[in-house]
Amino acid sequence: MAKQKGPLKIVGSLEDINFYKLKKGYAVRMKGGVDKDRILNEARFVRTRENMSEFGHCATAGKYLRKAAAGMSLSAKDGTVVARLTKVLTQIKNLDGISDRGKRRVEIGIQTPEGLAKLNGFDFNIEAPAFQMLKTAFTLDVVTGEIQIPELQPAKDLTFPNAATHLNLMGAFLKIDFATGNINISESPITTLPVNLTESAVTLTPTGVPTGTGVSLFLLAIQFAQEINGVQYPLEDRSFNTLSIIATAN
Repeated sequence: MAKQKGPLKIVGSLEDINFYKLKKGYAVRMKGGVDKDRILNEARFVRTRENMSEFGHCATAGKYLRKAAAGMSLSAKDGTVVARLTKVLTQIKNLDGISDRGKRRVEIGIQTPEGLAKLNGFDFNIEAPAFQMLKTAFTLDVVTGEIQIPELQPAKDLTFPNAATHLNLMGAFLKIDFATGNINISESPITTLPVNLTESAVTLTPTGVPTGTGVSLFLLAIQFAQEINGVQYPLEDRSFNTLSIIATAN
């Protein structure tokens, strides 16, 4: 790899040369790599094909989960969530102890206690982990998905942006089958509180218990807003908004 120098920086391709941007500057390299047909057909690339197959499966499993949580994650995710989630699901897939290499599956690996535990605590916004943003005790009923925060003083018990005047809390009970992509999610009504020292008892009860096959995931969302003339506006700074998987169950 060579570095580009001079006032004119180029991104793109020119004949057999690729120009591209890195975090530390601009670089240039010759085009290369193995022909796609060789990778897909030659015996020497069998390991590569196995890795490609399993990676594709994990990426699809991640897409299922992101789709299931899309309504809650619109303002509570970061630019690394796809890569981080795929990494976790790859680790879960590796716990499939019965399938051949190249055919290991997330839905099998997650049946192990270790696999199920790997999704526990996953944060869609790495800048706002739930167990750091919320600094008071809460309980979860894994039968109903109900979350209770018995003594919440927002200005004391939460990390929040300076512009925030209010916060919105929501819980969710998600049933997801990574084999079929079937998802069923039940969300609680939103609870809105002012960011002050008033103590409140918060109960987030999903509207129902989702049915279907797969594993159960329990989510907690915290989002901040600013009230102006009686109207709440979502903050442009979304780095404090939280969406996390706070528990998992088979």
